[in-house]
Amino acid sequence: MASIASAKKRKRDEVDDVQLGSEQVTLAVHDKDISAVGPVLASFPALHPPKATPFSVYSKRDSTPKDNEQEFASRPILVAGETDSIEFYSTTEGFNASQGSRYLIGVRNKRTNVMTLRPAPMEILARRVKALKDLAPAAATNLTERIEQRNMLGETFGTRKAQKAIRAAERNKVDVSAMEGVSGHIQDSIDANTKSLPTQEEAKTIAESNRNIPPHDINATTPEDVYKLHDIIPEAEFHAIPVTNILAAKTTEERMSHVPYKRSEWIRQHLTSIFSVPKPNKKQIKIILYIACLFAFRIGAPKLVNNREELQQRLWGIPTIVLDGILSRFSETLRGSTEAKFTTDNQVTLMTHMFALCLHVDNFASDPTLIAADLSEPVSRINQHFKLLGCKVEKLNASEISRLGLSAASADHKRAVLRIPLAFPKVRTKRK
Repeated sequence: MASIASAKKRKRDEVDDVQLGSEQVTLAVHDKDISAVGPVLASFPALHPPKATPFSVYSKRDSTPKDNEQEFASRPILVAGETDSIEFYSTTEGFNASQGSRYLIGVRNKRTNVMTLRPAPMEILARRVKALKDLAPAAATNLTERIEQRNMLGETFGTRKAQKAIRAAERNKVDVSAMEGVSGHIQDSIDANTKSLPTQEEAKTIAESNRNIPPHDINATTPEDVYKLHDIIPEAEFHAIPVTNILAAKTTEERMSHVPYKRSEWIRQHLTSIFSVPKPNKKQIKIILYIACLFAFRIGAPKLVNNREELQQRLWGIPTIVLDGILSRFSETLRGSTEAKFTTDNQVTLMTHMFALCLHVDNFASDPTLIAADLSEPVSRINQHFKLLGCKVEKLNASEISRLGLSAASADHKRAVLRIPLAFPKVRTKRK
């Protein structure tokens, strides 16, 4: 194989010597008067003109003086030529074909042995027969005539199956003229029957009211006003939540013993933070205790929703008014039954109410990873519930980290942030 390759190489070298001689060729680039008309690289896909056919270069009608100052290879031009019987003219295909490419034509001066390279436009030329130029185009047939002609051919030369299909199509064809007299009555009937349908704004309002989230103000100007506290916890229940024992406790462990749900790291961290200052915030403590009630209710609701005594024991220390409110809002009695159920919708509603309260405590930037660990749920599912509230799960910027008093390590940690203006996730529609 090596001997064959070397033989081929020697043959190529010999050809180069014959074409170029023994002298060295110098390459040069044409860079003077680049806007002047120069050579054109032409392609004839079908019919090739005789070598003596003259061609001319024209500027396009819409060309501006500024276009004519551009490099010749980049200018919009028209190349045309003709023989006795055929006209040749350039098309836009040449411009499309040269996109991403650049063509150069080399001209060698035999006297100086210098080969000058010059950019050249690429043009693809079409042809037109002169004798057929003045012929009128064939009359265009409309769709109905084409169908009739096709059916006539099918009836005459088609197979039985094709003929059967043609007859079936003719039987099923609708006579539009027969509908002219009743079209007005049909339109009136449609108008009458659609009056009861809701408008686009009404449909949007109904859809928002059916979300399994707390009452909200879509036009709120601050995050605090989106989900107001007493729209989630009624005022009577909020004032009934006891905080005396927790305020009297001396340690975090002692405080956690008065919390309905003791296995929550989120609750532990927030109680520790609240009691790190000389005067603890009672409002924050009550919200955290209510969140703990919802944590405990979510764990025991599927089994204990109809066992009030055991549920009261699990929520030890919580007033009856609070328990009654939780049962009425987050369980339902199905039609034809006397037993309460904790349905999937109830669970979503409970989670979104709970997370709306978490946002109030977390200054509207909650940690979904910590909450997911407390609830033994995937972080993706917790994120989905926060998104139902209109939150965006994203990393905080430097100013937000400073405002929340978080460490620099929190920069890489995503949080559920409630931003204004409020925007709910769009409902995905299935493609048909």
